[in-house]
Amino acid sequence: MLDLIRVGLLVLGLVFLATGLLPWDDAVTSFEEIGPLLIFLIAIIVVAELTKEAQVFDAIAARMAVFGRGNYTALFFLCTAFASFVTIFLNLDTTAVLLTPVMLALAPKARIAALPLAMTTIWLANTASLLLPVSNLTNLLGMNKIDLDAQEFAARMWAPQLVSIAMTMIFLWAFYWRRGERRDLRYTPPVLEPIADRALFTAASAGCVLFIVLLLLEVHVAIAASAAAVIVAGAFLLRARERLTWSLVPWQLIIFVTGLFLVVPTLSRHGLSDLMTWMIGTDGDPYRTAAVGAGLSNAINNLPAYQAVETVIPATDQNRLLALLVGTNVGPVITPWASLATLLWFESCRRHDVKVPMRKFLLTGAGLAVAGLVATVWALVELA
Repeated sequence: MLDLIRVGLLVLGLVFLATGLLPWDDAVTSFEEIGPLLIFLIAIIVVAELTKEAQVFDAIAARMAVFGRGNYTALFFLCTAFASFVTIFLNLDTTAVLLTPVMLALAPKARIAALPLAMTTIWLANTASLLLPVSNLTNLLGMNKIDLDAQEFAARMWAPQLVSIAMTMIFLWAFYWRRGERRDLRYTPPVLEPIADRALFTAASAGCVLFIVLLLLEVHVAIAASAAAVIVAGAFLLRARERLTWSLVPWQLIIFVTGLFLVVPTLSRHGLSDLMTWMIGTDGDPYRTAAVGAGLSNAINNLPAYQAVETVIPATDQNRLLALLVGTNVGPVITPWASLATLLWFESCRRHDVKVPMRKFLLTGAGLAVAGLVATVWALVELA
């Protein structure tokens, strides 16, 4: 079903282009904007997939469980820190798609309840994606208009990011991690398994570190991700060539993003912008802007929601543009389709036979969305 939606969006965009509803010049402008983003997406997902294949995530997760020594409180802080780190530096899709299976595979080995681990990954995949441009595709989409480099962006978003993670931790502990929810008093630390190929493990780790270092040096994200991908893929080319397959390329995501950049500009030209202006108002209220972004994200998905609202906010109104990012990053934790990461996370839970109680997922997500949004926008306006 998800694949049909992606293909349908691309086909609709091509129809708009062929019929002239979207002028060719506008389409070219859109593709010039998303070209570097697509390069980044392909490269970073290849890095993340091969890093998982090299057992880097498995080793870290297992050692976290051992380091926690059976104490759930210690494990909770370790898991939230790990999920936040991966989201911030390797983007939310890595956390949702690659870290989730690792954590779910760890659960039976350590006799840990799977649902708290799963909820940690998906909530923090969204709410921990504010700090850096690479953390979320919405951040990358907004960088040109917001006109901040990576360090300036982080300087504005560090306080909102800390508040967002803190609010998420409160909700995670209250509704999924405390003893009354997880049932067990302690867990059994797993037996550490040997790394199958130390050379691949080292190369994948080095590639991730290089990517982070290049980001700190303000190298363009597409170049940084490509450099990391060359190192990691090169190691696999030498030692495990059979694992380098076309399935590593995120075709579905590329199709979705390309279709999105054709459809949203077309709709904006034909009345959508007027509707968005009416919804966010003209008084410059960042709380209202964030709320509209969150509401639309949970209704139609955060990427088209961000694209639709961003077009009607002036580039000079930096506070509202950043508030919109808060809404489309922190807010999409209610419905299963609110973000691509959430859709992929549900599929991963299904494959691992992890039952997600939908009523609880919706209600706790709504609570986190409201409380997290208010607190995070407050931090953006008052502290950043």
